[in-house]
Amino acid sequence: MRLFLSSYRFGAHYDRFAELVGGPGPIAVIPNACDAWPSAWSGAVTSDLVPLRRRGFRPEVLDLRDYLGRPAALEQALRGYPALWVRGGNTFVLRAQFARSAADLVLRELLAEDALAYTGYSAGACLLTPDLHGLEDADDPGEVRTACGIDPRWDGLGVVDRAIVPHVDSPGTDPDGHGTRLAERLRAAGTPHWALTDDDAVVVDGERTEMLTAGS
Repeated sequence: MRLFLSSYRFGAHYDRFAELVGGPGPIAVIPNACDAWPSAWSGAVTSDLVPLRRRGFRPEVLDLRDYLGRPAALEQALRGYPALWVRGGNTFVLRAQFARSAADLVLRELLAEDALAYTGYSAGACLLTPDLHGLEDADDPGEVRTACGIDPRWDGLGVVDRAIVPHVDSPGTDPDGHGTRLAERLRAAGTPHWALTDDDAVVVDGERTEMLTAGS
């Protein structure tokens, strides 16, 4: 299993990202964390395609809404890429779209096979944790009903064993300090978690898990 989970895009670790995914090439971009914001959806997607293209990647949008009720087609589509890029947005909306499309089930199988590398930032990273409680201070669960037509889910995919808190001490992406406060609460409660600034990333490569900081 190969995972690159960050607070914001590549963080300060593009070289490690590129190494994990096998270098520039095709990559599927899953933008569904932005589905509650239809007027901003296109611009949000473009803002992720551009930095990938600048690095030599060939990003292609894979919208999970195109695969509702078609898990076999989704699996076939995902198997056509060496890597996924799952962007930030609303974690609860992203979780709902993974459930509606059965991407949560398909992805677990593909990761177990090491059929592709998973890269995700912010919501795309938090999706893989066991539990989404605490993220509601930054991401509105109420947007799920409007965007997806179902109630929000509070379970993550459980691919990693602890919480991920993005945007810690990162006023550029979290001016209200939600991530910093959540990390403080988890630390006080003794809850295992990774607190990530926008420079940091968690990398899983087979049996090895490491947290990369700005100086590492």
